[in-house]
Amino acid sequence: MTNHIEKALTAKGIHLPTPAAPVASYVPAVEVNGMLHISGQVSMNDGELITGRLGDNMSLEEGQQAAKACALMIAAQIKKAAGSLDRVDRIVKLGVFVNSTADYTDHPKVANGCSDMMEVIFGAAGQHARSAVGVASLPLGVAVEVDAIIALKLE
Repeated sequence: MTNHIEKALTAKGIHLPTPAAPVASYVPAVEVNGMLHISGQVSMNDGELITGRLGDNMSLEEGQQAAKACALMIAAQIKKAAGSLDRVDRIVKLGVFVNSTADYTDHPKVANGCSDMMEVIFGAAGQHARSAVGVASLPLGVAVEVDAIIALKLE
């Protein structure tokens, strides 16, 4: 399989992180009948957790960057599980969880950090359905966690 998407990312100065290992009893990805399910990927940058709470100690822009980091980790997990990003037929759905205060309401804007990066990576195939919800806490105190469902091209 070719690596056209990865070459395009490199040309744009975008590099995928090393896929994160699970921190509990689950696997990072499961493929069933051409659908790849990616477990929740937490906000990390260069191996360092991006922690914080929107509406408290984190700005919208910082939240969007945390969500973007989740998108890059999802892409890294797709590459590891599928062998190539070129196997992606469509990003079907993202579930975005935002660590936020009870009165915070800009979850969709935070989630755009992930959604926009999916379109940068995959073009029109990166457009997807999505949920964006606020939660009282996330694992390890991270700001954002995102899971994904991806349709793969049949080989």
